[in-house]
Amino acid sequence: MKFCRIDDRLIHGQVVTTWVNVHKIEQIIILNAAVEQDKIQSNVLKMSAPSNIKLHIFAPEKFLEIIQKNPITRNTMLLFASPFDVEKLVDAGYSIPKLNVGGMRGNTDRSQVTRAVFLTPEERKTFEKLIAGGMDVEIQMVPSDAAVKMREVL
Repeated sequence: MKFCRIDDRLIHGQVVTTWVNVHKIEQIIILNAAVEQDKIQSNVLKMSAPSNIKLHIFAPEKFLEIIQKNPITRNTMLLFASPFDVEKLVDAGYSIPKLNVGGMRGNTDRSQVTRAVFLTPEERKTFEKLIAGGMDVEIQMVPSDAAVKMREVL
């Protein structure tokens, strides 16, 4: 595993063009049960990925089963829609030392913490828990932006 990111849009221009190139990503694994079960969204995401990038979509629980027998050997981006899926992996003992947070768009339940990140109270608590567990969480839309430590804006 090379790079872990939360972006509620999952695969879109910024992810595909910048982060994939910066980290020489060969494979993207999206970890979200709802996306795994939504065949239309899954197909749209697969069409959005560059042809040279392998894309897999798993529920976090399924991913944890698969990596027991098939450890990650490629330069891989783990891509999440929310901190709750990150928490599932960490609670199961999977190590994620560093997490990049891109966009988490606003809605009526979320309050703004940075220009592109809006959080619910539950998401705040989850980030606090991940940070308290030793995870380095940075907010950074694209590599050319300055990274902001999540703990400084919570």
